[in-house]
Amino acid sequence: MLYKFTGAGNNFVVLDGRGRDMAPYRAVDRIQALCRQYSTDGLMILGLDPEVDFSMEFYNPDGTGGMMCGNGGRCIVAFADMLGLKPAASDGTWHFRAPDGLHLAKILSRADKLWTVRLKMIDVQGIDAMMGGYFLNTGTRHFVKFVADVNAMDMERDAKPLRWDKAFQPVGTNVNFVQVATDGLHVRTFEKGVEGETLACGTGLTASALAAYRHGIPGQAGYDEERHGRPLDEERHGRLRSAISYRLQCRRGDWLQVEFHPAPGDRFTDVYLTGPAECVEVIE
Repeated sequence: MLYKFTGAGNNFVVLDGRGRDMAPYRAVDRIQALCRQYSTDGLMILGLDPEVDFSMEFYNPDGTGGMMCGNGGRCIVAFADMLGLKPAASDGTWHFRAPDGLHLAKILSRADKLWTVRLKMIDVQGIDAMMGGYFLNTGTRHFVKFVADVNAMDMERDAKPLRWDKAFQPVGTNVNFVQVATDGLHVRTFEKGVEGETLACGTGLTASALAAYRHGIPGQAGYDEERHGRPLDEERHGRLRSAISYRLQCRRGDWLQVEFHPAPGDRFTDVYLTGPAECVEVIE
């Protein structure tokens, strides 16, 4: 059975691949056809992994894979919950393996077919300041540039050339334009593999928040909804570190939160992305 999920406007075809032959769904032409038919930004397969609660495969609409999708990660956790799976951890933390490694997640709320999920992203090892912006890998490669008016950007004219710029070849990069506003960071994303603008991009929002910190834009003390507003601190060698938090709006209008701990050398640990995941359609 196929399902359609959305993470803040980022849409996916999602399949339960446990105990089934998924080879036909990994074929490039099948991925392209399904994403085109159901107007999605990718396809995901939930599979078995003996070391964690499940595995996540992600494919772009052009059939390429091997990268992480932050909105997809939240959606696949919600999908696992909808299927009746239970995390092995006693505290309700999900552990799953994605193309970029191990991820943790917690479901903060659920109502009918709408979930709020807090997803741990990978640690980020450095940011390169270049070409008037910042280049980094948050599970997928992103080039982030701060602009005065994000709504004024023409994504085909302004973002597409950067996606294909020789500096990022042969792999290429996603492109994020970010406007700093009084209510938070407003973000637009051009995604490679989709080859156009998407309504949301989880790794892009994460990259935008980290780039904002690197750019000197003040963040806030991080707070975790699940801990009822207490500061999101962690014990490190007998001392507490407070997380930095940014509030970000994606193109559809949803607000998401990115939290992290900055470390020397433009490194970032304990990176979390919190936002919605929704099952919008049972396809077949």
